Amino acid sequence: MLTRKYRFTVIAVAVILSGWILYEQVYELAAVVFAGIAYLIWGYYKQGTVVLAAKAYHHKDYEKAALLLKEIKDPDRLAANRRGYYEFISGNIELQQQNFEEAERHFQIASKFPLKNQNDKAIVLVQLANLNLKKKDFDKASAYSARARELKISSRVENIIEKIEREIQKQGDQ
Repeated sequence: MLTRKYRFTVIAVAVILSGWILYEQVYELAAVVFAGIAYLIWGYYKQGTVVLAAKAYHHKDYEKAALLLKEIKDPDRLAANRRGYYEFISGNIELQQQNFEEAERHFQIASKFPLKNQNDKAIVLVQLANLNLKKKDFDKASAYSARARELKISSRVENIIEKIEREIQKQGDQ
């Protein structure tokens, strides 16, 4: 849960510390410091700043969330449990900015990765259904809402799905 700047600062301090530890010939402690450095590097590529971005997004600080996500240079390297949230938050940020094509792309990617629970997965599918409803692609919207309905969902998500299905039905009747 460190930004790139702080992560590299900690690594720099750890390298200096390990140099002194090696000078003092305390090899066991040096091994622990090197393991910590390796963990920080691993975390940089596999965890990124997704958790920090999620907290910022939760507090409705979309600019900060977007900046934290931009620190991740290669999202393909993220662990699967982080990649889904990376795409989910990115999709919601794009949706806030009314970049519907980009939002749909992010939500489609997010739908392929594991999320915390089925309700979160259903929210992604509901977003996709909404976007396809706006594009008047009722078949896709219906398919996404049907997939979302199959999951274990909250009553709030169920209400949204019902609204989408009513809108699809209304458009189909016209």
